[in-house]
Amino acid sequence: MENETKLLKSEKVFDGRIIDVVHDVITLPDGREAVREIVVHGGAAAIIPINDKGEIIFVRQYRHPARQNVLEIPAGTLEKDEDPLLCATRELEEETGFKAKKFEHITSMYSAIGFCTEVLHLYIATELYDGVVHLDEDEFVSVETYTLEKAVEMIFSGEIIDAKTIVAILCYKEKIDGGKNHN
Repeated sequence: MENETKLLKSEKVFDGRIIDVVHDVITLPDGREAVREIVVHGGAAAIIPINDKGEIIFVRQYRHPARQNVLEIPAGTLEKDEDPLLCATRELEEETGFKAKKFEHITSMYSAIGFCTEVLHLYIATELYDGVVHLDEDEFVSVETYTLEKAVEMIFSGEIIDAKTIVAILCYKEKIDGGKNHN
């Protein structure tokens, strides 16, 4: 089906530090008008760091929308016009204290396509070596390490609830398995 939707009007209703919110008025394929509330976000990069034992390095930090400490892969918001790989490199070191000799892009995805413009760029980082942690002043992060098998188990037990982390782990598992579990 061809997209017959047309933007009629766009108004910024919130101008924030990390996000903006716009109200868009669009026409639907049947000609009616509708309002869409859009969270405008500049994008982010996330990294699944793999240590020399093949384990995944995670960070645990408080996430206020979830009202709990959440286990997730390191990630950060892109600066204006920043290359996602540069962001991934920076965030890996800032949050975990590791640098990587190799980065491999896994995929890019919308975090919440129904209402948000954020695109997340996911990477695998290998051949890790020591760097220096530099957390933002409002970040309180602990580093934890788990095997891939344990991480997958934690997804299905509900211990890992962060979407980017779930996607990255399952993509990494697929890459390791080489698709051999498909019928």
